[in-house]
Amino acid sequence: MYAALFPGQGSQKVGMGKALYEAFPAAKEVLDRAEATLPGLLTLMWEGPEEALTLTENQQPALLAVGYAAYRAFLEAGGKPPALAAGHSLGEWTAHVAAGTLELEDALRLVRLRGRYMQEAVPPGRGAMAAILKLSREEIAAALKGLEGVEIANLNAPEQTVISGWKEAVEEAAERLKAKRARVVFLPVSAPFHSSLMAPARERLAQDLAQVPLKRPRFPVYSNVTARPEEDPERIRALLLEQITAPVRWVEILGDMEARGLKRFLEFGGEVLKGLVARTLKEAEALSVQDPQSLKQALEVEDA
Repeated sequence: MYAALFPGQGSQKVGMGKALYEAFPAAKEVLDRAEATLPGLLTLMWEGPEEALTLTENQQPALLAVGYAAYRAFLEAGGKPPALAAGHSLGEWTAHVAAGTLELEDALRLVRLRGRYMQEAVPPGRGAMAAILKLSREEIAAALKGLEGVEIANLNAPEQTVISGWKEAVEEAAERLKAKRARVVFLPVSAPFHSSLMAPARERLAQDLAQVPLKRPRFPVYSNVTARPEEDPERIRALLLEQITAPVRWVEILGDMEARGLKRFLEFGGEVLKGLVARTLKEAEALSVQDPQSLKQALEVEDA
């Protein structure tokens, strides 16, 4: 019994998914469908340039395609479906494709629009995000009290929280937090994700998502908004929209999984979440599935 995890932005790299494509027919089928839906995507993933791949509207469908391809290759090689699944931000969409809530083609078109709308919600250079290390959520919230234009965006690990907002406000928050001996790392992102500044993107995506059918997932998928598994299609639709402006409650998601008896985690298409599991859960085992070798290792652990 394991939980499937799917990464968000930041896990992309030139060459992503190519080894899986060449080794597993199931991965090839997924990535060929992705290319048919968004022509040029595979060339961008495999040849770059990296600057273009990193653009939010390209990065999101690329990560979704590779995450789902890795999952399908794992099943083809003999792996079993998960007991539960979760994805970090964009990864929640990948989890729903794996669970059958969304068709791959619909999801690819929607996350490309999601990325475009998020990028256009705030003018370039006006927003920022920063990771705050070595302070608890409570200490960060206390330091931000009374400061407008900055919000807690991602609760990634007990002492790794991301803040998001207007650039000047995030910079002022960083100075306050450094004074409390926090380590502050500004993130190389193009917009202040998971903040109220993304409201225009949420409203625009609502019109597109309303046109797409959603099914009940084959296994429960956690919402980043509620930090609980959700199975009702219309509730999932609403939460995927709310997720754009709401914090990612990753620490709570992992904690709830552990409380349900999950101790084994497989991350499909990246390795960032594997590290967050290690920092959050003391007795968990986490592996990533990104290429044939790591897939083989994950199968050996599952069979052990």
